[in-house]
Amino acid sequence: MAKRKTRKRTTKRKPLKNQNINFKIINILLVIIVILILAIAVLLYMVDLKHSSKEDAKNKIEKQITNIEKTSKEKIDSYVKEVKVKKDEFEEYTQDLYKEYIQEKEEKIITKPTKEELIIKQAKKDKEKKQKTKFHKVLPFETQKPKLAIIIDDVTTQYQINKINKIGYKTNLSILPPTSRNGSTTQMTKNLPFYMIHFPMEAKYFHGEEQGTLHIKDSYEKIEKRVAQIRDWYPNARFTNNHTGSKFTENKEAMDKFFKAIKKYNFVFLDSRTTSKSVGKEMARKYHIPYLARNVFLDNEQNFGYIQKQLKQAIRIAKKRGYAIAIGHPHNITIEVLKESKHLLKDLELIYVNQVSLLKSQ
Repeated sequence: MAKRKTRKRTTKRKPLKNQNINFKIINILLVIIVILILAIAVLLYMVDLKHSSKEDAKNKIEKQITNIEKTSKEKIDSYVKEVKVKKDEFEEYTQDLYKEYIQEKEEKIITKPTKEELIIKQAKKDKEKKQKTKFHKVLPFETQKPKLAIIIDDVTTQYQINKINKIGYKTNLSILPPTSRNGSTTQMTKNLPFYMIHFPMEAKYFHGEEQGTLHIKDSYEKIEKRVAQIRDWYPNARFTNNHTGSKFTENKEAMDKFFKAIKKYNFVFLDSRTTSKSVGKEMARKYHIPYLARNVFLDNEQNFGYIQKQLKQAIRIAKKRGYAIAIGHPHNITIEVLKESKHLLKDLELIYVNQVSLLKSQ
């Protein structure tokens, strides 16, 4: 009997091999996916980092710009404030400064003086003869031309005087009395042929007032003492005009005290008319003092065209009524305009303020 041949079980290798290959592929794919994910993550991180850096840089730049703008604004505000203060140091600026003023001619009323008035007048003449102080000499007129007195207010330094002297023709310097800020202005007046006193008075809208400013609530004794001090400092001065003073010159009681004092110490008041409501004319009439007033302010606006326009207006007034009084300040632009406008004045005679009294007596 033939032996039965047993079959050997054979394992299929091929499918296992394929399985291993599939696992490897899957692993490789997983690794690739992981790498891609990591790469994407790194890329996203880098993009985010770059974006963050840009944002930070942008924020930093914006912050710097803000700081620069803030600093610039502060500097500009500081500069504007400084300019405003410097401007305000010269004068208060009100709408009345833009108004020209022409004094109406008054008929002279001749009245016979009483015996008492004659005695007072003679006593005054005797006192003046004894007085050692001599006022500035009143010069005769050189021509028959219309007259123009140009006043430069707020003079406090020799440097300003030197600049004004370079204008090339006669001007009237109005000197601010000494203060801790201005220093002494008494010595520099000694060689001047003519000068006035720029008397500080209380204003409505001016906050940088000078030391020694007169106020409406001051007693007569205080005002009289201040006027006496000015007379002692400036023995040759006869004329004074108000520095600021829109509040003071409107107040009848205060101006009455002031005129009583300047009458006593031989001053004549020229009204700068920083207010149209000034009672200066009324007080001058009461105390028998000649009333003078400015007609035009030259430099309310500090530009060449405006100042020259105002000067031309003063010239027109002078030609129409015989004389005019214009007031300016020692700004560089004002000095420049006056120097460059000399040709406009060829038909006028430039005079000192004390010569105006000769015109008013005619």
